[in-house]
Amino acid sequence: MLVCATLATFNAHANSYPLPPEGSRLIGQNFFHVVADDGGSLEALAKQYNVGFLALLQANPGVDPYVPRAGSVLTIPGQMLLPDGPRQGLVVNLAELRLYYYPAGKNSVTVYPIGIGQLGGDMVTPTMVTTVADKRANPTWTPTANIRARYLANGIKLPPVIPAGPDNPMGHHAIRLAAFGGVYLLHGTNADFGIGMRVSSGCIRLRDDDIKALYKDMPVGTPVRIINTAIKTSIEPDGTRLVEVHQPLSKDINDDPKVLPIVLSEQMKQFQSAAETDASVMEQAMQHRSGMPVEVNAHASVSNQI
Repeated sequence: MLVCATLATFNAHANSYPLPPEGSRLIGQNFFHVVADDGGSLEALAKQYNVGFLALLQANPGVDPYVPRAGSVLTIPGQMLLPDGPRQGLVVNLAELRLYYYPAGKNSVTVYPIGIGQLGGDMVTPTMVTTVADKRANPTWTPTANIRARYLANGIKLPPVIPAGPDNPMGHHAIRLAAFGGVYLLHGTNADFGIGMRVSSGCIRLRDDDIKALYKDMPVGTPVRIINTAIKTSIEPDGTRLVEVHQPLSKDINDDPKVLPIVLSEQMKQFQSAAETDASVMEQAMQHRSGMPVEVNAHASVSNQI
């Protein structure tokens, strides 16, 4: 695995990075965390390091998500490849459960973990190309008829409008997207759990501090691109070949994202079959699905070097 993972004091909100040079897509750094005697849950650690819950779970397979064993060393996945495409505006990768914001006029990118829509009908967050249509502080929540019906089926009767305040599940800030009649928003939350998971009714959920920063910095009219890409590759300027694989999003309740097939584009197939790529290592990365960049360079055998 490609990393310079270090034991270090980590600022939970240090999620802004200078853009890499032309031809490079690699940003960030992984960290190690030693679980204390009363180390709390994986969700608490995800919040501490401002990463998504599933990202932390994928980077540390086999760890107990409720009571990580004291003394165990966890990898905090802070290293990643930028998504393919223009480095501008807002890019959301659903499979990655991350949001990338490229502020205009700055040579930087800010990355946030997100929660997205659950499985089922209108709860799935769709891919789209759109813009930011509106921003509101202290928003009210007007649940749709379908949402109210789902809550009612679970014995909860929602009022037609939820006013701003501590009981509002949208938190303190909301950013409305123009597509689909403006029904999809980026918003905060009144609950810590669920960031980095499929938990919403279709909107994109952020931790309150994150949506507050995004609300402040991102103007109305910002271009937005929502994609669903489980695998990313890069050929770095020094020739290092990297692949980053995430679990694909389930399409059915019976799907197991750990083993769902990953469909490679023609570009990805060419990357894998190139002489410079160790196809077997890339295949292992596609099976492991750690969500972190892995080097897949083909290296000459010792006998060939003599």
